[in-house]
Amino acid sequence: MPRHTALLMAAAGYLVMSGTAYAADLPKTTINVVGNLGITTQSKKLEAPFWNKEVTEKSNGAITANFRPWNEMGLKGSEVFKLLSQGVMNIATAQLGHHSGADPIIDGNDLAGLSDNFEQFHAVSDAYFPVLQKYYRENLGLHLITMQSFQDQVLYCRDDITSLKDLAGRRIRGSGASQADFVGYFGATPVDVSFGEVQPALEQGVLDCAITGTLGGYTAKWHESAKYLYTLPLNFGAGATIANAEWWDGLAPEVRDFLTTEIEALSDRMWAQNAEEDIIGTQCNTSGPCPFGDPAGMALVEPSEQDVALRREALNNAVLPGWIKRCGDICKTAFNDNLSSLTGLTIK
Repeated sequence: MPRHTALLMAAAGYLVMSGTAYAADLPKTTINVVGNLGITTQSKKLEAPFWNKEVTEKSNGAITANFRPWNEMGLKGSEVFKLLSQGVMNIATAQLGHHSGADPIIDGNDLAGLSDNFEQFHAVSDAYFPVLQKYYRENLGLHLITMQSFQDQVLYCRDDITSLKDLAGRRIRGSGASQADFVGYFGATPVDVSFGEVQPALEQGVLDCAITGTLGGYTAKWHESAKYLYTLPLNFGAGATIANAEWWDGLAPEVRDFLTTEIEALSDRMWAQNAEEDIIGTQCNTSGPCPFGDPAGMALVEPSEQDVALRREALNNAVLPGWIKRCGDICKTAFNDNLSSLTGLTIK
């Protein structure tokens, strides 16, 4: 056997053995986990297998999880992190916009109109991570482990839409205060409707449009009532995986290290999947091809250069001022210190 082959095999064997030994040394730990919206492919393909199988296998049986998506617990999403801070569960994954009303600083990396594309949003999220980790720990008793995304958050509308200006007078379901500020700038009325109630609300005409991810709306069958897909990204559905800080701090250090490493790897897979499914979702909602079912046949409405400019106008004139009004100097400082160079914006 050539010497370099023998060395590679020995190194590989050492890594396997050391990894096994590391996992075998972990103390027995059971984790109560609440996952994100269960109908999404992120939950079905990544979160559920990770907590139900992968964590146990990679820890050689030392770590097990009781996993349920928040919607299967009868929750609406907005209460997840509050329950987490109360110790009802140990770890949770949910959307940041769901609870930014009480803590508006949480909106900072995914304000409507802030990022032009998925890549910029990822960079903005990385830059904002230390801000949120510090805030969660000091103010909410939570430990931020990772941040992630969903797909582009776009408009599903019952009636024809050709421009942001067409939103005037429409009733629109969004998620979070910054989306409300954004659509309100164009004369729309923001309406608070839980995700599971959107489809019947569209069908009955209670809503004219609703905002969610490109694939999330397809799997929720919003296309059964919404016939126009307007693909200008308003924001990107920022999410996070967070632990109750007291519980986290009480774990054995080696368990914390193991979970941090594995959850960070899971987060990387979420980012990659959502970047890919962003395109797939648009295809599924319109003319295909679609690997998840029949194409929905929605009319594809692509934004004009004028609407891209209007998105930035709404950010400057409504979204940022609204955010600072809710949040104050702490948000202004956090934004200017961490995001100005990436976004080209400074809040005065």
